[in-house]
Amino acid sequence: MGNRGSVVLVEENKVALIKRVHAGSVYYVFPGGGIQQHETPEAAAKREAFEELGVQVEIEGLFATIYYEGNQYFFIAKRTGGTIGTGLGEEYTDLDRRRGTYEPVWVQLREAHKLNIKPREVAAKLQQLAANEQLDT
Repeated sequence: MGNRGSVVLVEENKVALIKRVHAGSVYYVFPGGGIQQHETPEAAAKREAFEELGVQVEIEGLFATIYYEGNQYFFIAKRTGGTIGTGLGEEYTDLDRRRGTYEPVWVQLREAHKLNIKPREVAAKLQQLAANEQLDT
């Protein structure tokens, strides 16, 4: 899988996620993707937010780092422009659906625990902070 940069974008008590349907399974992931050569994790997260969500973001800080087939960096981000759902990344332009489908969605923080959000460690941290009202929503 390699190293990845992802965003945790929370607005009005909702988190932006990508709903994936693949091989008969439904799950949700944080917008993000592989870090390209000569790219920082933060730059990758910003690029992926634009490609997958259609938004420009400002990185506010590191939220979590986990290791799964490479380092995965998750950054708290603030939207500075764009409209959710207008991303034009290869996920949306590739007509070969063997990789499944991708759909940007807003999920209420209080409902997120009911969903299969990956990685679970990051979803659990998000839920914990939301419960403690430590997220600027």
